[in-house]
Amino acid sequence: MSEILNEVRQLIESSGESRYSIWKATGIPQGQLCRLMQGHSGLSLDSLERLLQHLGHEIKITKRRK
Repeated sequence: MSEILNEVRQLIESSGESRYSIWKATGIPQGQLCRLMQGHSGLSLDSLERLLQHLGHEIKITKRRK
């Protein structure tokens, strides 16, 4: 499983928000959030960005150290 998606799942769990409230705030369907939480699918970059923005986080891309 993707390390990023694992971290996103942890953020959702620690937020204490329901899938319903996340759906209302972000427009990401509850079924898609359910599949994400169960590890059956991921999210599009657009959806991931909206979700992280809602949760007060962001993705930063940095060059990997050698």
